Amino acid sequence: MPLPRGIAAFCPITRPLLALIMLTLPFPPLPAQDVPAAPAPQSSAAGAWPQAIHLADYSRPQHAFPNLLQSYEQRQLPEPDLANSPMIDSLMHDGKIYLSIDDAVALALENNLDIELARYNLNIADTDYLRAKSGASILGVNAGIVQNTPGGGVGGLGGTVGSGTGGTTVAASGIGTGTNGLVSSTLGIGAPITAFDPQFTSTLQVDKNNSLTNGFFLAPVANQNTYTANFAYTQGFRWGTSVSAGFSNSHITSNLLSSEITPLIVSNFQFRLTQNLLQGSGSLPNLRFIRIAQNNREITDVAFRLQTITTVDQIENMYWDLVYAYENVRVQREALTYAQKALDDSKQQAKVGTAPPIQVVSAQSTVASDQQNLILAQNNLQLQQLLMKNAVSRNIDDPSFAEADVIPTSAMQVRPEEPVIPTQDLINEALAHRAELVESRIDLNSRDLNARAVRNALLPTLDAFAYYGGSGVGGNINSTLPNCAVEPAAKYCFTTPTLPPSFQTADSVGYGNALGQLFNSTAPDKGIGLTLSIPLRNREAQADQVRAVLEYRQAQVRLHQLENQVRIEVRNAQFDVKQNRVAVEAAQSAVDLARQTLDADQQKLKVGLTTTTAILQDASVLTTSESNLVSAKAAYEKSLIELDRATGLLLDHSGISIADTTRGQVTHMPKIPDVAPRQDIRPAAPSGSSPQS
Repeated sequence: MPLPRGIAAFCPITRPLLALIMLTLPFPPLPAQDVPAAPAPQSSAAGAWPQAIHLADYSRPQHAFPNLLQSYEQRQLPEPDLANSPMIDSLMHDGKIYLSIDDAVALALENNLDIELARYNLNIADTDYLRAKSGASILGVNAGIVQNTPGGGVGGLGGTVGSGTGGTTVAASGIGTGTNGLVSSTLGIGAPITAFDPQFTSTLQVDKNNSLTNGFFLAPVANQNTYTANFAYTQGFRWGTSVSAGFSNSHITSNLLSSEITPLIVSNFQFRLTQNLLQGSGSLPNLRFIRIAQNNREITDVAFRLQTITTVDQIENMYWDLVYAYENVRVQREALTYAQKALDDSKQQAKVGTAPPIQVVSAQSTVASDQQNLILAQNNLQLQQLLMKNAVSRNIDDPSFAEADVIPTSAMQVRPEEPVIPTQDLINEALAHRAELVESRIDLNSRDLNARAVRNALLPTLDAFAYYGGSGVGGNINSTLPNCAVEPAAKYCFTTPTLPPSFQTADSVGYGNALGQLFNSTAPDKGIGLTLSIPLRNREAQADQVRAVLEYRQAQVRLHQLENQVRIEVRNAQFDVKQNRVAVEAAQSAVDLARQTLDADQQKLKVGLTTTTAILQDASVLTTSESNLVSAKAAYEKSLIELDRATGLLLDHSGISIADTTRGQVTHMPKIPDVAPRQDIRPAAPSGSSPQS
């Protein structure tokens, strides 16, 4: 298709520039055969582990080569994978899930939705770092702990781990909210930053201006056609330096006799360099967002570890709740067996007249009470099974999975003797490993960096700048105007001395010649200067500077408060271990005594030296003692878990790999200490304890 007449005349300027614009315009994606299609995400049921969405590095931009348009295209991210990992199927046998505590923790690392939510924070922190590298302000990362697992206990001294609708705490890298409205931190404020990503702008315009004349001109209608092609480039640098370059072109045609040159080609160019000398000078204020984003990324890593610790803590506590519920059903069933046997004996004795009828009624009451206790224990077991299945899976929609019984295959194991570790050594371990303290220290570093950047913003703005530019003129001398030297009597004519230098020796000057004038000092535009801006009173900057230091001091106090809290938690956890171990020993002694008493009274009953009522009482005492023993063992196991959590060594002692947790694929099975396999449970096939390939 031929170009319009005016644009065709402008082609020496537009052709190379339009080619550049065509390369940068966001055209629709190329045909499918030209762009390799991304592989479709597979279902995890088919073994699509690990998930690609969490393994991608979103801190890196999409490269412009070889696809120049890739930077302007959206990145396609897969939908959340809500299918359970294959390990669950390997643990099901005959409609039952045979679950060891190692299996429960491994399944939680792969499927627990609290951990899955935390994985997204890792990717979000990457995008914030990418945003900061462009010179833009950061958005922040919510690195709080998600506490949404129903049935999961909360560690520490009784404080709620989760808060808010989603159960997410506001952590070091988040923004606090106050009771009286939104409270924004000074974190990130400071001198303005020129974008580090180069910015290219362009204006292409065609203007046709027709206007009526008043008779002074020959033409009753004045026609002026203007074609404009302007381009600009700006970029900032880490030292407070910014550069800009502008290149403008215009092509003007006119039928006015006053136009000595038509068409007229005008080109202008200017390069400007600006350097901040006071406010915004140096790398500290200009890289503050990048450094804070890096610190936030580290906080997110630590927060993910803390989320893993929190979830593993919950899963282990839930597992021992399940074991207690399972053992309690056994204890209540044994109690019902004793009561039923006593009822049968009482009926037999009542028939032969060796026992009063009231003894039968008493035995019947005991059976009814034990039946109720058994039903309660069974209902509690079903609830604990449901909570465990929810905690170790992504969904429970599968009817076979939802209806399956969970059989715990790990038993509580009391250490032969407690290791004697000085309390101060445990506290030192906690101070070195607790994730909350690591987060607070990184946040303290960010606030120190911020305080220095805000201090820089107190200074006046003093910028040094230098620029160089030039202009060039081309085109043709108006052919309708005579030369005054040739026709001095002409009413309208031109004189050569008044024309631009390039037309002193030629009637026509091309676009190339006009471009050459930009750099051959035909009409240079150059200079240097200073720009000073002094805010009088400077109250905003003073307030920001004082507040930034106050927030830094507040963070120091918060770190000290956390250290004190950690010391108390370690001591409290150590006390609980000692107390619960003594409670287990006492409960075990009570069980031994109750069992021996029951055995002795049963021997007496055979020779008529006691009554069935005494036997029922002995059986009730034994049931209570056994239930107390199971509860004491569960409390002891939980206290060991709490001690590991309080010292920050829970993952290390359990052999849990953070790399596996990040991928959502367990390749190294956890090994929970102080646990023994149950001898009374044998699954039909080997447990799914082998790592997934």
